[in-house]
Amino acid sequence: MTQGQAIRGVRIGATPSLHIERGEPVGHQRVDYWCANGHRTIRHFAPHANVPTEWDCRRCGWPAGIDALNPPARPVIKPFKTHLDYVRERRTEEEAEDILAEALAARAAARGERR
Repeated sequence: MTQGQAIRGVRIGATPSLHIERGEPVGHQRVDYWCANGHRTIRHFAPHANVPTEWDCRRCGWPAGIDALNPPARPVIKPFKTHLDYVRERRTEEEAEDILAEALAARAAARGERR
């Protein structure tokens, strides 16, 4: 036996575990954020830091606010639009028919066909 002087096993690069050896911990402020689904996200900031009013929820990704009773609104998710949807927003059916007729006439003229 080593008479109370046992060797402590520590991994390489480990930091000391006592406050005396590593100094006092830095102060912080704890902020709770709440999303519309009722999830709570806890963040810690430095005491002098400007705390953001919104933070993304860790569970659902929606915006979360500081007020638990009045969380930010859920985001509106717009459906995916195809190229045809954008074209239909810009043109009416009559305009589309006219453009198609012009394109077909130009194609026929390029081939030397008569319509």
